[in-house]
Amino acid sequence: MPVLKDADLVRFSAALFRASGVTDADAKLVATSLVEANLRGHDSHGVMRIPFYIGKVQDGTLNPHARLTVEKESASSLMCDGGWGLGQVLSQDLMERLISKCEKSAIACGTLRRACHIGRLGEYAEMAAAKGLTAMVVANNHGAAQRVAPVGGKRPRLGTNPICIGMPGGANGPFIFDIGTSATAEGKVRVKKIAGQSVPTGWILDPDGRPTTDPNQLYGNPPGTILPLGGDQAYKGFGLAFMIEMLAGGFSGGQCAVANPPPPLGNCVVFWVMNPEFFGGSQHLLGEVGRLETYVREVPRIDGVAEVTLPGDPERRTLAERRANGIPLDDGNWQALVDLAKTLSVEFPAT
Repeated sequence: MPVLKDADLVRFSAALFRASGVTDADAKLVATSLVEANLRGHDSHGVMRIPFYIGKVQDGTLNPHARLTVEKESASSLMCDGGWGLGQVLSQDLMERLISKCEKSAIACGTLRRACHIGRLGEYAEMAAAKGLTAMVVANNHGAAQRVAPVGGKRPRLGTNPICIGMPGGANGPFIFDIGTSATAEGKVRVKKIAGQSVPTGWILDPDGRPTTDPNQLYGNPPGTILPLGGDQAYKGFGLAFMIEMLAGGFSGGQCAVANPPPPLGNCVVFWVMNPEFFGGSQHLLGEVGRLETYVREVPRIDGVAEVTLPGDPERRTLAERRANGIPLDDGNWQALVDLAKTLSVEFPAT
């Protein structure tokens, strides 16, 4: 299994983007965003996405030079169109604008449509938390990439529709709760498929609605499905995905899931940023967050359990380990990057 230092992987990833016509600044931004996802253990939102992104640049459906277009604006809101540009570039721009609005507004809300895949939602909540602000982000797949069936159904109708909530404070850093509303992210199934590995039981169903560990079943014709979050009460996960679908597609001016969906490309997104100073006060919030964290972490633990896990803990642990020891990539996904590098005449780093 190849292992790379994060700095080497950023340089390599940026070089791939530059060779595809992306500007130096945007290539570094997107490469850093993807590698930061790998560093936190979210490999489904990491460099495995690069062949997809560059493929869309090459076929003309992703415009690497598109910039955020503000279509409507108020003191506390922005409605934006991304022109099918690089999702991370567009989303960071929008979040910076919302953070700025929150200097004078208690709440700022922004929407974004026609953004190519925006990556890890937690990245944008972290931007807000670094300024002492709270954020929430929800996204759908712009009508495409339908992977999740309603409970009792055997054909997909929704995407894995993620939600993220970020809260400043915490003894070890902000609390970032970033999840899909399905049993797993589609990208994690794709990672297993490319790697030639099976997926755990409880992730996906085959086209007849039966449990399977074969990731190829998700991508067949007819397709299988990813289970909604919630286990025996999966209607809760699907219900959350259903509400997010309407919020993201409806508020953004984009699209909800439809029959005969378009090819997967990107996201509709709603961002909320909240300034606690306009409510109970920033110091009050941080004090309550600290007291709550202490109270929860000091719970009597089940025998054999070393510590309880709170939002952001797994990412911090993985970040520390991978910064020190490197980022592991499975052979299949690494070979896809090597093959792409060869076609673009980009030198790839030693592993």
